Amino acid sequence: MRIGCPTEIKPQEFRVGITPEAAREAVAHGHEVILQAGAGAGAGFADADYLAAGARLAATAEEVFAEAEMIVKVKEPQPVERRMLRAGQILFTYLHLAPDPEQTRDLMASGVTAIAYETVTDRAGGLPLLAPMSEVAGKLAPQVGAWTLQKANGGRGVLLGGVPGVAPAKVVVIGGGVVGTHAARVAAGMGADVTVLDRSLPRLRQLDDLFGHAFKTAYSSAATTARLVAEADMVIGAVLIPGAAAPKLVSRAQLATMKPGAAIVDVAIDQGGCFETSRPTTHQDPIYEVDGILHYCVANMPGAVARTSTQALGNATMPFLLALADKGWRRACEEDPHLLAGLNVHAGHLTCYAVGKALGIDVLSPTLALKK
Repeated sequence: MRIGCPTEIKPQEFRVGITPEAAREAVAHGHEVILQAGAGAGAGFADADYLAAGARLAATAEEVFAEAEMIVKVKEPQPVERRMLRAGQILFTYLHLAPDPEQTRDLMASGVTAIAYETVTDRAGGLPLLAPMSEVAGKLAPQVGAWTLQKANGGRGVLLGGVPGVAPAKVVVIGGGVVGTHAARVAAGMGADVTVLDRSLPRLRQLDDLFGHAFKTAYSSAATTARLVAEADMVIGAVLIPGAAAPKLVSRAQLATMKPGAAIVDVAIDQGGCFETSRPTTHQDPIYEVDGILHYCVANMPGAVARTSTQALGNATMPFLLALADKGWRRACEEDPHLLAGLNVHAGHLTCYAVGKALGIDVLSPTLALKK
């Protein structure tokens, strides 16, 4: 199979869809890897690294899209890229379709078979291709939140860990999954007073067993959430419903109850965000203010640490990439129901129920899609 990897063109996105290691593995399996020249530079991988792995370089994205049978990316295809997709081509990348009707319509119109990293599952019920980036984004969240809180950036001027005689910042993490756990660990490690909110009592017990008194936990009722958000210096939104739009858990009216200059970090922004006032931002212009509250809503947070993120993502995607290339998407998905769960679009049909519900679009069962 001809596997293509273009340069990412989303603003300030430095990751690359295929590492030299993955390229080497694919070539060893008898496949051809076509990389847009310079695609790995932002993550610290030179063209020479890919050439040594047996890949071939193409001068432009147009060449990559025209030649490849499967396109492997990191971020969702941008409008100019969507126009280069064609019927029968495989697209393997993050899609986050639920808050993005325009992209969904374009992918359906293209006839492409699109498999989304974020809805591929595993035997434990986890999301193995989302988890690495969730870990990175979770660990980054307290860092960027601490920076946002600095007075020079418009924040409250609060040091996350405090100093002797001065209390640390209060950090509330909404969601106790992969993102929330890593965010809480790092924030607590920085000395903050951290509380994690979640609606799953088994998960709260698990966090308590694992981390003891490193941070506190609380059941995420509306009243408790409202109280803790009002007391917080920083609120990290870390809620995920696989494939679906994120629920809005903090309203604009609640911003008036927060401390002036408090920071919101919305890690769920790829799925629409979990604060009513959230809108996507970029690394170039990451912060905006609403009613005195600073919002950090960068939609590709892991892109800030592109080399770590690319290596982590490459390790996770490589087995699935090789399965798709070795067997073709249909057989690979027939043999692996967890990969089939990643099928979002095929031959003009939407095949992900969560996205269909969010956008009001009829869905073709992934099992039936295998027969088309």
